[in-house]
Amino acid sequence: MTEVSSLTGRLLVATPALADPNFDRAVVLLLDHDEEGSLGVVLNRPTPVDVGDILEGWADLAGEPGVVFQGGPVSLDSALGVAVIPGGGAGERAPLGWRRVHGAIGLVDLEAPPELLASALGSLRIFAGYAGWGPGQLEDELVEGAWYVVESEPGDVSSPAPEKLWREVLRRQRNELAMVATYPDDPSLN
Repeated sequence: MTEVSSLTGRLLVATPALADPNFDRAVVLLLDHDEEGSLGVVLNRPTPVDVGDILEGWADLAGEPGVVFQGGPVSLDSALGVAVIPGGGAGERAPLGWRRVHGAIGLVDLEAPPELLASALGSLRIFAGYAGWGPGQLEDELVEGAWYVVESEPGDVSSPAPEKLWREVLRRQRNELAMVATYPDDPSLN
């Protein structure tokens, strides 16, 4: 797969037709996408669990709401940290404990001391689990019309109102996707 066809750093926005309850109205940030498969985290599934209950040292650095997010249905007992480093563009040197994924968005080494990143962090989210697809699986779902693929913005990772993210991401599109944001939660009530 060439760099041009990689969807790493982009958002998958669930279409209203997607029937999988794990991804109902989900907004997934793709952290890796190549010929071996795809991996991402669901940005709009906060849990009631405080970050401090699981990763005490990272609690003060996590953005509001300061809870763990359910990143997807795979490996719910593992944690991923996704952070935005302001000015963390491709030409900038990455701080220790952070690996660039796309632009200013990257993965945090949660085994590293939080102090390594504290001064550089713009925002941090902690995810339990992730969404994963095997080789060709995501491409098949895209052909079936299960996902819209759109550009991400650094603020998507740290949206203070994650329950509104699905509509917000769709609304900012400059095409017919903006209309999908008005799709009712339950079309049968129309």
